[in-house]
Amino acid sequence: MIIALGQFPVSPRWQHNAEQCAQLMAQAEQQGASLLVLPEAVLATDIGDPSCVIREAQPLDGPFLRQLLAISASQSVATVLTLHVPTHDGRVANVLVVLQKGKIVARYHKLHLYDAFTMKESTHVDAGDALPPVVTVGDMSVGVMTCYDLRFPEVAKSLALRGAELIVVPAAWVKGAHKERHWETLISARALDTTCYVAAVSECGPRNIGCSMVADPLGIVIARAAETPALVLAELSRERLENVRAALPVLANGRFQSPTLA
Repeated sequence: MIIALGQFPVSPRWQHNAEQCAQLMAQAEQQGASLLVLPEAVLATDIGDPSCVIREAQPLDGPFLRQLLAISASQSVATVLTLHVPTHDGRVANVLVVLQKGKIVARYHKLHLYDAFTMKESTHVDAGDALPPVVTVGDMSVGVMTCYDLRFPEVAKSLALRGAELIVVPAAWVKGAHKERHWETLISARALDTTCYVAAVSECGPRNIGCSMVADPLGIVIARAAETPALVLAELSRERLENVRAALPVLANGRFQSPTLA
């Protein structure tokens, strides 16, 4: 299975961001990818105006997703992204969607809000209250998480225990001291925790690191981007997955685990 990682800087204009997503969807389709992973919060953002995500938020049936769903209808590639959706009283939810053949086949309301390193996502964003789903894409079971969820191993483990073989993570990983090291370490750790492939895509640009990458089930990084806009491809091997799980059966050997971890 071939997956594509598409990173780009998100602008304050949703129309521009929709064009960027559409271009990456077309490129991923041309390259024969079964799955494209895009960054977190691709609808609109402005590092100088935190209220932008509130002002520009759209429902799932709004013009941003309608445009991408129309493109998806004629493609074989599935696309994963997140956007801000209005909830109540001027607040929003950070919602991940999986688009496949013109439909939203899975959605996830971000559980862990980024109230860390001087930032406070919960100021405007409501947290979800349900574990993320596992969905079939191509010949793999795919679990999803969003950005800060990467720091919570129980989320990844719950996905693996429910059958995930690949975990994808749209993110907007903010720059800072040691943050690139955290990013790579956590991606590899979640792969080792679960013996899953982990594909994580961060926005790039003045605030975010880019550095999107894929780790294999032994935590080895097999594909990565730098800090600039890019589309990176990786081929995932079922044989590799099965061999690692036979040699390192952490999912079978764990004594204190449940697929309904909360």
